[in-house]
Amino acid sequence: MTVPKGKLIIIGGAVDMNTNLTAQENIVKPDHLKFFEHGILKRIITESAKQTASVVEVITTASQIPELVGEEYKEAFGYLDVTVGVLDIRSREDAASPEYLERIRKCDVVMFSGGDQLRLSSIFGGTEFLSILKERYENEHFVIAGTSAGAAAASTNMIYRGQSSKALIKGEVQITAGLGFIDSVIIDTHFVQRGRIGRLLYAVASNPGMLGIGLGEDAGLLITGGTMMEAIGSGLTILVNGRKMAETNIYDVEMGMPVSIKNMRVSVMSIFDKYDLLQNQLIIKQSARAEDSVAHVTGLGS
Repeated sequence: MTVPKGKLIIIGGAVDMNTNLTAQENIVKPDHLKFFEHGILKRIITESAKQTASVVEVITTASQIPELVGEEYKEAFGYLDVTVGVLDIRSREDAASPEYLERIRKCDVVMFSGGDQLRLSSIFGGTEFLSILKERYENEHFVIAGTSAGAAAASTNMIYRGQSSKALIKGEVQITAGLGFIDSVIIDTHFVQRGRIGRLLYAVASNPGMLGIGLGEDAGLLITGGTMMEAIGSGLTILVNGRKMAETNIYDVEMGMPVSIKNMRVSVMSIFDKYDLLQNQLIIKQSARAEDSVAHVTGLGS
């Protein structure tokens, strides 16, 4: 297995960017635009090899309001004094643009916005654009970040559909190929706030070899070496591990019928905790102090 030199940062969405939105703008703008004051954007930059000298490219493909999303990210990253551009890619033809290909060859950080993860997989799947990102992630000190849909699409397999209230009905949760930056996991976002535990339980029951990652809002994971995950941000991350699942009837029941699962393991990660995907082990940071957490979450710490 190739050990990537790059870093992957996946975020559950709805992290406050501390931008000046009117009440009406907050109604029409998606939750993932609230992104700045909890320090996750700063963590993205500090993990970049060039830090504040970094060039960041924001990919707004998943969004239905890409111009607005792009401007919000430019403003938010502007607080961190980095150079930021927006790649307004809306089609596979756009993804093949020589200008955009050159820009992702030269930048230090790529940030996928939220929206619809199926747009990401269908527009970038099999393209030179995605191949360049994967090659740089594997061979360079390159940062790929994604929030909401941008996080959900980061894995080889992704959930793209499924109502929370019907998630444990056979056939309700739909899974397809993601962008493939990380294997053996499946990621869901806005996890706690939208009650998506059933979606992840179903996904893992159907493939117990995958670790289910449920990212709460204001929560993220920094993944280094493709296998070590560190919890960042103020929210909670739920892990669903099916390797010791005792039994399920998911393969026996008819479509549209409820699914049963026995002995699925669930863990909770919070800031400073780590998870080793190779060892399949959660490492809880016992020595974290309240003042350390506050400094880290707000971006005041080192």
